[in-house]
Parts: sequence; structure tokens; C-alpha cells
Amino acid sequence: MIVQGRVKLNGVLATTGMDVSEFDTVEVDGKRLMNRGDDDVYILLNKPRGIISTTETAKKDNMVDYVGYPKRIFPVGRLDKDTSGLIILTSDGNIVNRILRSENNHEKEYRVQVDKPVSEDFLKQMVEGVVIYNPAKHRHEKTMPADVKRNSKNTFTIILTQGLNLQIRRMTKALGFNVTKLERIRIMNLTDKGLPLGKWRLLSETELSQMFEMLDNKE
Repeated sequence: MIVQGRVKLNGVLATTGMDVSEFDTVEVDGKRLMNRGDDDVYILLNKPRGIISTTETAKKDNMVDYVGYPKRIFPVGRLDKDTSGLIILTSDGNIVNRILRSENNHEKEYRVQVDKPVSEDFLKQMVEGVVIYNPAKHRHEKTMPADVKRNSKNTFTIILTQGLNLQIRRMTKALGFNVTKLERIRIMNLTDKGLPLGKWRLLSETELSQMFEMLDNKE
């Protein structure tokens, strides 16, 4: 690939024999390779309700003590205490902002149960966007369009590409509904298939490669 002129090192065409350090930027066919330390760890946890998305070990039911991994790790984003489902924990700080930036349009899928039958009008408004309060910007604003599908009388799935605080709970509340159960079932290419509630596992090399490729394609 170097001989074919497909590789760049720090923006310059690479030549064979060049030394590359962890601080260098390497591109292949215009795509930047992700620098990943050999000892970095990537964990997928299917969080149960009651566990808090925090690294503060002084707090009861914190996520770090729950996982009990023998290395410093931290969650990528958060799930509130009453929400269950998938969350990534890692020792690699480089990927955190890349995953969380809403402008990168990384999908997160949720299964939602509400206290009343789901109507067509409710689904339509959830798809088109709902005006809710954004605490980060201290103002009300309309949420981005979302993919929404009814599963049963009182349940639906929703795919979001933004991560406002308590977004789904705020959206449903604004439309006169209350969430009775909320679980995240997918983050990008990662699903809860084969991962029981309350359990965690290390991401496979295939999953990591797919995730990093998706990150690169959005930048």
C-alpha cells in the first residue's frame, strides 16, 4: 500500500522504512487509522436498573465497582439510574468524544414501554421531533428526527442520533405519556444479543474494527 501511494504519515505520502510513533497520524486511502494502545480495554455492559453511570467509587451502586475490572475504566456517556441496557466502558479516552458527538450521527436504539397505548399521532410526533427543555443550553428546542416503530400496544423502539439528558423521558412526557420501562438495546454496531442483563464482556476485534470504521466514516 505504501508503494502504491495509498498511505500518508502526518499528511505526507509515506515511504518504506519510516518510523511511526503513537503521536503520528496515519491515513490509508484517505481514512485516518485509530491509534489504539495495546493495553486499552473496551467493555460492553448490559446495565441493570439501579446502577449509576459514574466513576465515583464513593457513591453506592457505582458502575466501576459493579463491573469490578482490575484497571481504571470509565463509561462512554451515561444511562440514568432507572434505565437499563448497553453502555461502553473503556480505558481509551480518545474514543469517548468521537462516539458522543451528536453531529457524527451515531445511532443508539432503545426499547420503550409507556403507561398508555401508543397512538399513531404519538408515533408521528416522536418521528418528527418534540420540543423539550435542553438543560445544557438552558432553553427549549425541538429534537432531531428519529426512527420510531411500534412493537405492541404500549411499547415502541426508537433510534436516536443525539443524546440530550433524559431525552426519551422528556419527549414522552411532553406528549402526555410516562415511561414505565426503558432499555438501550444497541449502540452503533453493538447489540445486546447474547449478553444477559447485568452481565458484561470485552468487545471482539471484529466489533472494534467495525466501530472504528464507523467513527472514521463520520469524520
